[in-house]
Amino acid sequence: MTKVRCFTSFTFSYLTRATVLARTLREAHPDWELWAMIVDVPPPGLDVSESLASFDRVLYPEQLRFDRFHAWLFKHDIVEACTAVKGQALSFLLESDADAVVYFDPDIAVFHPLDTVLETLNDHSVILTPHQVTPNTTAGHVRDNEMTSLKHGVYNLGFCAVKNDETGRAFADWWARSLQIACYDDVENGIFTDQKWCDLVPAFFPRVWIERDPGCNVASWNVSTRHISFTGDGNILVNGSPLKFYHYTKINAVGDLMTEKYAGDNVEVMEVWNWYKRAIKDAHVEGIPSGYWNYGRFDNGEKIPKTARVLLRSRDDLYAAFDNPFATDGDSYYNWLLREHPEVLTTPSGGGFEPV
Repeated sequence: MTKVRCFTSFTFSYLTRATVLARTLREAHPDWELWAMIVDVPPPGLDVSESLASFDRVLYPEQLRFDRFHAWLFKHDIVEACTAVKGQALSFLLESDADAVVYFDPDIAVFHPLDTVLETLNDHSVILTPHQVTPNTTAGHVRDNEMTSLKHGVYNLGFCAVKNDETGRAFADWWARSLQIACYDDVENGIFTDQKWCDLVPAFFPRVWIERDPGCNVASWNVSTRHISFTGDGNILVNGSPLKFYHYTKINAVGDLMTEKYAGDNVEVMEVWNWYKRAIKDAHVEGIPSGYWNYGRFDNGEKIPKTARVLLRSRDDLYAAFDNPFATDGDSYYNWLLREHPEVLTTPSGGGFEPV
């Protein structure tokens, strides 16, 4: 692979994490072109050029092929929105002269070049990483890990690599169409954002490689079977393989608890975990309000409850009626809710939680 484009999808509240990703990726692969897919609008007063200086290019979802963009986006909370755009962005980047496109979640840090991973694309078109590559042996570990993967998806779509060939482009187009139809946190109905869809990928497409290197996509959901160690010259190994990238999902929250639980006496895991906390602190950007997401509120400043989003996406007549459900003036979705379902606007807001 001689020309690689890499992208990540995030909101401005996740900019510090995305910056750490960009800096570590730049160190490992200075020749890659880094794109920021931002599902947001800059907060007032933010110096966008300076705050996004770690990236080569910036892409906003309005630049992609979304029909009735604001109506479509309104159906998604922050987690769903940041994942729902990934298929379209992947297709867009594969229309370029890149040999391959790689996606990383913004809360990933890269520790080692991925040359051996990308060499796989010489003979394959899509690379996926499973949440687990080694079975757990205790009931509690199986419940937390394997059973969670059965509900949320076998493969973690915090990473994927796609070759710019006929199969890679077909996968990207299929994923983009699927995510436009349904990219929701709706496990009861068999959907978990962009991720659960990809359980189908090895059945739908040829030349799909399942990357089982224990150094790839290390995270709280697999540290129970991955031992981290440090070498005398400062390298980090996972079950003897170089640590390629670590996925710091839900840091300072559930991720802390799960990592501490499964790290056990492998104290090196906590060293890698705490390093990231220091890294995102050092990457702090002034001027971004806590929990900021432009699309988390109506244009009058009121937070959008998750129930308002679910109602719109569950009724075709409502979805067809309002081109911009974020608007609150005149014959708006907001005023319709006030008139027809005022209880929806008084439920707890779903506008400010963090993406996975």
